[in-house]
Amino acid sequence: MSWTLALGWLAAALTLFSFFQKTMIPLRAAAMAANVCFGVYGISVGAWHVVALHGVLLPFNALRLIEMKRLTEKVRVASQGDLGMDWLKPFMTKRKVSKGEVLFRKGEIATAMFFTLSGTYRLAEIDMPVPPGQVIGEIGLIAPDNKRTLTLECLADGELLTVSYSQVKQLYYQNPQFGFFFLQLISQRLFQDIRRLEEKIATPV
Repeated sequence: MSWTLALGWLAAALTLFSFFQKTMIPLRAAAMAANVCFGVYGISVGAWHVVALHGVLLPFNALRLIEMKRLTEKVRVASQGDLGMDWLKPFMTKRKVSKGEVLFRKGEIATAMFFTLSGTYRLAEIDMPVPPGQVIGEIGLIAPDNKRTLTLECLADGELLTVSYSQVKQLYYQNPQFGFFFLQLISQRLFQDIRRLEEKIATPV
């Protein structure tokens, strides 16, 4: 078997191999290797249509590989980040709140989440204060029926930021950093609820 024929078979094998990959980075890497092999093969046998095809596919696969590596790096950084809200604030709308105002009630359909800037708030059913600098109302987004699980009321005039669930969903799908932030936020809230229940059970009546 000549080296030219062997190169053609290698290129075909790499192409087949790429189709069996379940993740994008090895798929693109295998496809690029196949593009190079097919290009050299095409030059050696004078098949210029093959050269042209894989000459176009090679930079395309390289671009997609670079994009995927950048995305992977963003995910890595996001997974190690904190729960800071500064980068999310530009997507939120400021709202003034007055003492006695109810932001949402238990059982209502949830449509937005909030970030408290100033003022004092309380989750009525569990008598839990919500100070400035807290995210609240995010659980409703993942609840099966999208209903509020608690009532949030304002105890002292203040301001908060609000973002609709439709915007949250767009950010979740478009930005891996926000995706990890949201998952961490939900996990943190659920663990807090578990600890609160454990403390309540452990406290003698």
